[in-house]
Amino acid sequence: MTNAPADPAALGDLMHAAFRGLRKRWMQQLAPYELTPHQFRAMNEVARAAEQNGGGDADVPPGSEPGLRLKELAERLRIAPRSATEVVDQLTAKGLVERRAHPTDRRAALLSLTGAGERLRETVLAERKREADEFFSVLSPGDRADLARILGNLGRNREE
Repeated sequence: MTNAPADPAALGDLMHAAFRGLRKRWMQQLAPYELTPHQFRAMNEVARAAEQNGGGDADVPPGSEPGLRLKELAERLRIAPRSATEVVDQLTAKGLVERRAHPTDRRAALLSLTGAGERLRETVLAERKREADEFFSVLSPGDRADLARILGNLGRNREE
């Protein structure tokens, strides 16, 4: 029999099983808020853009409200612009994201979280931390550090 820990196919199966367990918990955590993982990722990217550089749009004049263009959101999520539009439409209908006219480009809209979106994001992030702490509690602190290093290496080596 092959040594399972050294067999790449077995490692892939183990990683996939762990990911499925984590994803299932994540979906269950979002269900009470009627959010999907895609919707939350979009909310998170809109908020991160605002935190990182005043909204993510270099063309926005100083002093105007920041926001993230839909195209930029699609790029950050690595999805098609049409898919990003659908997610934003869903979040807008829920009152979590708003579109505002771009101050210098009539064809573009800027996305930002509403107050309700900001509050929900903070609530979900706090719950996600608790869930992740529980999920990874079977690992020692050293094992967690090793896992973070290993996954970081795998992620960096595979990004395009």
